[in-house]
Amino acid sequence: MDVTSVTGFRTARTRADLALEPGEVFLGGGTWLMSEPQPGTTGFVDLTTLGWPDLEVSADGLRIAATCTIATLRGWAEGRGADPVPADWSAVAMIPDAADALLASFKIWNTATVGGNVCRAFPAAAMVSLAVALDGVAEVWTPDGGTRRPLVADLVTGPGETALRHGEVLRAIQLPASALRSRAGLHKIALAELGRSGAVVSGRRDADGTCVVAVTAAVERPAVLRFAALPDAATLAAAVGDLDGWYTDSLGAADWRRGVSVVLAERLRRDLAGDPEKDPEDPA
Repeated sequence: MDVTSVTGFRTARTRADLALEPGEVFLGGGTWLMSEPQPGTTGFVDLTTLGWPDLEVSADGLRIAATCTIATLRGWAEGRGADPVPADWSAVAMIPDAADALLASFKIWNTATVGGNVCRAFPAAAMVSLAVALDGVAEVWTPDGGTRRPLVADLVTGPGETALRHGEVLRAIQLPASALRSRAGLHKIALAELGRSGAVVSGRRDADGTCVVAVTAAVERPAVLRFAALPDAATLAAAVGDLDGWYTDSLGAADWRRGVSVVLAERLRRDLAGDPEKDPEDPA
């Protein structure tokens, strides 16, 4: 749609260009900014012209530019990128599952950015589901020229809310190599076959046996559970069921979200144990 309040547009070329004037906001893919009126917004500052490399593979892990499109990230994960996926980064197989958890067509994937999905901070933000399961770290540029690095799990503070301060820019998300080498998985459910996810449970089991389980979409902000070893079914069900922040909206009721998250967590637990066989008591 036309955002009729906007009277200015700037392309950022250097970090100095990121100083916002009154009424300006940062623009990545723009799929949300252009989807509804933006009262009070009079100018866009385009981040895509900064020329950030989409994906940087190193011994430390994967650095994903905030301006990298979801299609580019998925294509790399499926072996269609310029840099090959390291053979021992087994958790990369979760990336297409995360992309599929979005209520978006392939056309949106080609425009929407990973950073935009994280910064918009909708509970069903699938790039958040991916990042929190892998202990993703947000590289945030501050207006004074500094950088801070909160966990993505801490960056998202509520539905549509983040810990980003005025004028701060999400530069990249770093996924550590140790997490990328883990056994990982993602399970989701929606009220409609092709609807937006009402609950997502993602997580991983590291080489040392430690386990991370993250619940998103069903709760107001990411909930991350950590275990010294893979928990048994009862322990995991209790931990998920005792979480706070379940909510009700058009995508599902709070009690439904709690119940299906317990079921999805058990499916993930079986994946991480190397035993994907369906529990005969699993109602889903």
